[in-house]
Amino acid sequence: MSTYIPNTVSQQHEMLSEIGVTSIDELFTDIPERVRLKRKLDLPEAKAEMELVNHMRHLSGKSSNIDEYTCFLGAGAYDHYIPSVVSHMISRQEFYTAYTPYQPEISQGTLQAIFEYQTMICRLTGMDVGNASMYDGASALAEAASMACSVTRRKEILIPQCVHPESREVLSTYAKFGGYKVVDTCIKDGLTDISDIENKLSENTAAIIIQNPNFFGSIEDIEEIVTLAHKNKSLVIVSCDPISLAILKSPGEAGADIAVGEGQSLGNPLSFGGPHLGFFAVKKELMRKMPGRIVGETVDKNGKRGFVLTLQTREQHIRREKATSNICSNQSLNALTASIYLTTMGKRGLTDVALLCMQKAHYAYDQLIKTGLFKPAFKAPFFKEFALRYNRDVSKLNKSLLGKKIIGGYELRKSYSELKDGWLVAITEKRTKEDIDCLVREVASL
Repeated sequence: MSTYIPNTVSQQHEMLSEIGVTSIDELFTDIPERVRLKRKLDLPEAKAEMELVNHMRHLSGKSSNIDEYTCFLGAGAYDHYIPSVVSHMISRQEFYTAYTPYQPEISQGTLQAIFEYQTMICRLTGMDVGNASMYDGASALAEAASMACSVTRRKEILIPQCVHPESREVLSTYAKFGGYKVVDTCIKDGLTDISDIENKLSENTAAIIIQNPNFFGSIEDIEEIVTLAHKNKSLVIVSCDPISLAILKSPGEAGADIAVGEGQSLGNPLSFGGPHLGFFAVKKELMRKMPGRIVGETVDKNGKRGFVLTLQTREQHIRREKATSNICSNQSLNALTASIYLTTMGKRGLTDVALLCMQKAHYAYDQLIKTGLFKPAFKAPFFKEFALRYNRDVSKLNKSLLGKKIIGGYELRKSYSELKDGWLVAITEKRTKEDIDCLVREVASL
């Protein structure tokens, strides 16, 4: 054990003597002998730096990655193009090393960047106030549900089964320890079953959650759900794809109360699953109950523009039982990445990305149907992702495609037993016509 301690032998003896023991082993007397490791660690011999680099390169080469593979997999994380300026900007030392402004008054640059991020999220979602980001889309959705229960003083959340399965799992965990109930509602032709929502709506319903586009990529009718909810004095939480908001009606325009979502597609790489960020925005009436941190604009004593952390109702700043949330940080670097991406793309660029995704997705959908190997899983309109039914084995299809350096769609049977033949395909602006035609040819040749 002493091999891994950088102190000299004499320094070790001095420290042990100071605390009144004679050996390092004595520090672990509270650990029963039967559970102690009595042998050396099973580790390979040390390698020279050059050998180690080659070894690690060999190991990493075993992983499939989007630099070498063409990706048609989405299901919540998407292979969008990231302009080179994004990586260049976030790699600057003043951004890359910034964590979180515990002394906000001297972190004006960080605060301004977060303020601008909040502003852009509000403009995208049509909401009045945004926070400085959450851990990811799933935790943002669960936090929104907890907030809705606190605001309405009700203890029930309605959530359709076409909301992302992982988000529903996180929500269930929050509900278990938050003391409220999650009620699943049915799917009808790939969309939320409005009649089931209506039947399960009660005076104890705090909020209805809707995902748009939903997990199957289908575009929901938010306004009809808003009408139902508000008539019942319930809130509406919309989980949305930020890229889609360039062309679809925003949650705010549709009358929703809270907008959340996964911000990975805003300039953040897939990174084998994270880290990503969750965005969270609300109508003005709800801002004092919003979780996380909020950056506000003010002026100093000389009338100069400045930024501060405001409405600080997090557990680090007030008594835990009165806190709006126990989330104690934000994804600053990922949020900054989103800000740089949105600034780079602008309104027109983001619209172009959204339109390309939609047009290419519909082209891919039509071409795959023409092979005769697929039929539509649903008839609902879709944005950049769509579900098909395959007349053979979906798992074997994906395995065969991977051998051709193509990452296939998501196997829906993993989350929906009734869709054993379901294949969820995502098309972003990065997929060329040649990519799509190649996918169709490979599928048809199997």
